[in-house]
Amino acid sequence: MSSNYNYPLDTEYWSTEEIIDVVNFYHLVEQAYEKGVKQDDLMLAYKRFKQIVPSKSEEKKLGSQFEEESGYSIYRVVKEARNASSGQKIKM
Repeated sequence: MSSNYNYPLDTEYWSTEEIIDVVNFYHLVEQAYEKGVKQDDLMLAYKRFKQIVPSKSEEKKLGSQFEEESGYSIYRVVKEARNASSGQKIKM
């Protein structure tokens, strides 16, 4: 799978490890739409994403940019995952 768009990343302030973790989270959001993803994996990646992006306004900004680029909604995927049981597969 190759994306024909750019991920919204803050390369000025994030470390290489943080960028990798955020890209991993974006990839799991894509997977939720394309083939499904385990709720536990997604929530773990989201927890890490929130450590890197603690600000709600920054999260919304990145989410909007990501949705504009990819057509996939971080908000809707995370909402679905929060309502799902542990071990359940999230498929949008």
